[in-house]
Amino acid sequence: MLNRRKFIHRSALSSLLAAIGLGSTACASEEKTIETPKGLTKPSVIATWNNKEANQTAWEVIKNGGRALDAVEAGVKIPEGDENDQSVGYGGRPDRDGKVTLDACIMDENGDCGSVCFLQGIKHPISVARKVMEETPHVILAGAGALKFALEQGFKVEEMLTEKSKKEYEEWLVNSEYKPIINIENHDTIGMITIDQAGDISGACTTSGMAYKVHGRVGDSPIIGAGMFVDNEVGGAVATGVGEAVLKTLGSFLVVELMRQGRTPQEACEEAVNRIAKNQHYKDIQVGYCAVNKAGMHGGYSIQPGFSYVLNQQDETELFDAKSFIKK
Repeated sequence: MLNRRKFIHRSALSSLLAAIGLGSTACASEEKTIETPKGLTKPSVIATWNNKEANQTAWEVIKNGGRALDAVEAGVKIPEGDENDQSVGYGGRPDRDGKVTLDACIMDENGDCGSVCFLQGIKHPISVARKVMEETPHVILAGAGALKFALEQGFKVEEMLTEKSKKEYEEWLVNSEYKPIINIENHDTIGMITIDQAGDISGACTTSGMAYKVHGRVGDSPIIGAGMFVDNEVGGAVATGVGEAVLKTLGSFLVVELMRQGRTPQEACEEAVNRIAKNQHYKDIQVGYCAVNKAGMHGGYSIQPGFSYVLNQQDETELFDAKSFIKK
């Protein structure tokens, strides 16, 4: 039974937390944690956009008893190596200096993570990010340092700028006008969450960033808690779109924390988008989130119509058109 002093203390703390919008769930002594019994955990692969081949690759790893971390790395390497995907890896659109710069991060069920940003000349930045996680005491390596580390780990430098992306860049140089196109240039990411048969969760996010960005720009994709976040007790979330808006709200971490507090993945994604729409200029940008919890419940939501996500569960692949804050 609470004594009077403890009751007053908790009541005051609850009022303060409510005032700043966190609610009583932020109190460590009373935190509501979502825990899914292992028997109810549902193996899943979820990814932004229509990345069915990537999902299927990851699902095969899960299906054969593989680890979630291996699955998520194998999955996102598919678009990284696809020259026709101009928003990820090889073939990605360059920055305004004509350089293809890549960002990626990865996170496992233990909360260990690795990231690279502003990496040039390496086809699979997600694999370099994993090496950062496993072979160094650090989380993020950037630029020339990230490249030096990749080469030391046996990765080879390759030309990332394809003829198609180079031609588009040369056409852009005529006017050098930067106007992101919603759902085209802005779907600059594949983010993926996997849950394996043991119930463990991993996540990955990889991108070539916005086309014709300022040389040196880094978005949300390689930042743990912004472009991607997983919690092995709860679930995981990934983001896509204008990274600056995601960074200002640490959107993926927010989604997972909301799920921890009891919200469904759909409700959590909607609230994360609402935070952006409430405090930022949102009408001309796109941001989308998708998430899955350990029970296999999933959801997705975006600012603008047009965002989709793909889900694999029980040998079935399904593409979902996410609901949006701005209606058609």
